[in-house]
Amino acid sequence: MKKNILVLNGSPRVRGNSDLLADAFIKGTNEAGHEVVKCDVCKKNIKGCIACNTCYSKETPCSFNCDFNNIAPLIEKADVIVFATPLYWYTFPSQLKAIIDKMYSFIIGEKKLNIKESMLLVCGEENNESAFDGIISTYKLICSYQKWTDRGQLVVPGVINKGDILSTDYLIRAEKMGSNI
Repeated sequence: MKKNILVLNGSPRVRGNSDLLADAFIKGTNEAGHEVVKCDVCKKNIKGCIACNTCYSKETPCSFNCDFNNIAPLIEKADVIVFATPLYWYTFPSQLKAIIDKMYSFIIGEKKLNIKESMLLVCGEENNESAFDGIISTYKLICSYQKWTDRGQLVVPGVINKGDILSTDYLIRAEKMGSNI
């Protein structure tokens, strides 16, 4: 069954490790025949949610004009959401976190999402995989709250410099995850 997949790429570096991870995943999903959209969130102007609870009161998801209003329709259309991200201070980078926070607008606006499944692709310089516990815990809580089925997590430790991931097998793993979704 063809799925609409949204990859929220939190990488601030073009062709950085998490960007390459996202692209490998997307290659697999394309080969499997799914519809995929990649959104490079670090290139967007996303203001943080201020919990004003006026979501959708002006016919846009957020009452304040920022790029989230252009991303929200992609989120609404998606069957699967994938967070491809570097690890920043043991969690999501602020640009990606701002989008996650603004998903609150769908609750306030009483908008039902199609998303049924999700995945987490995360990489970082830490060699100890326990350093990823914070982002994994946050991701799992989001899945539970949204009632999404977690289709998998790929944790890539020990990559800091741009391109470090190229000397690992994680891109192959990401591609396989994409082809199996």
